[in-house]
Amino acid sequence: MKLGIFGASGATGRHLIEQALAAGHDVTAVVRTAGTLTSETPRLKIFVSGLDRPAELERVVKEQDAIISVLGARKGGPSTVCADGARNILKAMKATGVRRFIALSAYGASETKDASMFIKFVRTVIADKMRDKDTMESLIRRSGLDWTLVRPPALTNGKRTGDYRFGADLKIGPLGRISRADVADFILREAIATASIGKTFAVSV
Repeated sequence: MKLGIFGASGATGRHLIEQALAAGHDVTAVVRTAGTLTSETPRLKIFVSGLDRPAELERVVKEQDAIISVLGARKGGPSTVCADGARNILKAMKATGVRRFIALSAYGASETKDASMFIKFVRTVIADKMRDKDTMESLIRRSGLDWTLVRPPALTNGKRTGDYRFGADLKIGPLGRISRADVADFILREAIATASIGKTFAVSV
């Protein structure tokens, strides 16, 4: 497959690139800052672009079979990066006819905001980030595209194990954890799984 990855220079994005290339996919990595990624293979193209440049986004998106967003807030950056990114990516996808979209969200977003007292507490601590995820999810659900949302709990830097639970109704407790490498593993699997279209999955060890 040809995969376009937004947020590619982040911790989860780097795992996605590594695993996608190992699986034989062609990857276009979209980054906001030049020099944050390098390529040693022609199967990895690096595209530097802001998320507010429609013509550039369309040029990237139109060549892909699926688009993956693992955008996240950076220290000192805007608190609406996920929603703003999704809004512009979705416009580019509609303009170019690309339909498959997988986005990284977070457990505690949208209808899981009241999942537990712990989640309620987390949402008060990182309120802006969670509202950003809420808005992003709403935009994606209303897009009419072939979307899948992935909601992990706390992310770790552990190894890829392939040993994790997932489900549309999976309940995750306050000790829920999963490695970024395993989140990447799950996202890549869902990128080609038509059964997951229009679904939102929680994923955790």
